[in-house]
Amino acid sequence: MVSAFVNCFKIPELRQRILFTLAVIVVVRLGSAVPCPGVNPNVLSEYFRTVIDQQAQGSVVGMLNLFSGGALENCALFSLSVMPYISASIMIQLLTTVIPSLGKLAREEGGREKLTQYARVLTGLLCLFQGYLLAVGFENPESIPLLHGITSVIERLGVPLVPDPGWAFRLVTVLSLTTGTMLLMWLGEQITDKGIGNGVSLIITIGILARLPAALLQGWSKLVSPSSLSASSPLLVALLLVFLFGVVAATVAMTQGVRKIVVHYAKQVRGNKVYGGQSTFLPLKVNYAGVMPLIFAQALLLFPSTIIGFLFPNSPTAARFATSLSAGGLYYGITVLLVFFFSYFWVATQFNPVQIADDLKKHGGFLPGIRPGQPTAEFLDFSMTRLTLAGAAFLSGLAVLPMLVQSLLGIPAITAQFFGGTSLLIVVGVMLDTMRQTETYLLQRRYDGFLKRGKIRGRSAFGPAGRTGPVQEGTLVWLYALIGLLVIAGVTISLAKH
Repeated sequence: MVSAFVNCFKIPELRQRILFTLAVIVVVRLGSAVPCPGVNPNVLSEYFRTVIDQQAQGSVVGMLNLFSGGALENCALFSLSVMPYISASIMIQLLTTVIPSLGKLAREEGGREKLTQYARVLTGLLCLFQGYLLAVGFENPESIPLLHGITSVIERLGVPLVPDPGWAFRLVTVLSLTTGTMLLMWLGEQITDKGIGNGVSLIITIGILARLPAALLQGWSKLVSPSSLSASSPLLVALLLVFLFGVVAATVAMTQGVRKIVVHYAKQVRGNKVYGGQSTFLPLKVNYAGVMPLIFAQALLLFPSTIIGFLFPNSPTAARFATSLSAGGLYYGITVLLVFFFSYFWVATQFNPVQIADDLKKHGGFLPGIRPGQPTAEFLDFSMTRLTLAGAAFLSGLAVLPMLVQSLLGIPAITAQFFGGTSLLIVVGVMLDTMRQTETYLLQRRYDGFLKRGKIRGRSAFGPAGRTGPVQEGTLVWLYALIGLLVIAGVTISLAKH
């Protein structure tokens, strides 16, 4: 593994891409620490440290702060992160399945570039809207439920969150936040073009991992503090670490798991040349929807509770209902139902078995034992339906796992978020994609890659062995090594600050 890491810097092109990516990451982290003009960052930092990070259940503002890498608690230029761009891209992608003209444009040459331009324009509009709401919320923090509890922090510190409110502050804040998000979007595209990995996804991953050292420190202080110290505390911490490694391993296996549908191509004679005659496979991913069902499910559960608290601030019944939407049995049940619904919804909108069957038929491909055309489409639809059931069941367990760990052990929400849910799935998926691209450069130059040893064939619960993709031990080792290096660096910085 060490030799593979050294070989990455022996290839000039790969070395330049890695160094460029690291340089952009430094710029992103610096932008997450530069506060917007007119906001007192000390008030927000104290509020997140004493209220949000220690709360008994997750919240919208805590989730946004996690995805921004702590930029929101500093009211930094990158407080909105790249979430408006992600939202705009998802909206455009869903509209291509609803509006025929956009769907036709996506299949034309150069159509994807036009859709990307539409997503950029929509990103700017979303930034203006969200930036204005955030500016108004900072001016009147006690009037919105997102910043519930900040009034006591302001009274304790004796300084306001915004010393000079007004339209000048709103204009500067909106422009600053919009410019920051557009700059992040451009930096992400530069990483994709000149660096290694998917730029936008890598920026989100770095922001999530930037909160990991603080989460570990708070979890450690909660479990091994003098007030909670017991004979079982060290054993509990060890079991939690083993459990975390097991969850990461299961997530890697499910992310890489595919069912390989064998495809044969008939021989075609064109002039003096013979085409086709070989066999290949069509990979159907177990977790085809990826992280999208978790994002949609959490958004539908978090925002209604916030809106209810905003509309009925003094109603005990509304408060109890809003609380039940954030924790408890009702939360678990609705989360599982929403994850299953959005998993099948995403597959239904993005996976087109009829088009795949037609393409196979046009190129002389067929599935063994299945007639081309409609029977092939029905078989692919049936296979993807079974795979989606397994993927949705895994995502459901991953979605409720942080809340279960948090309620059973009483650890802070910021720590429990790394035991599953959206953050863990994003980190694992992006790191695997980055390692896969690095592996490609190494193999092209005939170097040994990261995943050269220890391939273990997974056994599938819905088919014979070998239908799911291999789970590489090298993948897990390198994943743990990368996360460990980032955690050590973050803990060192945190201890240096204190």
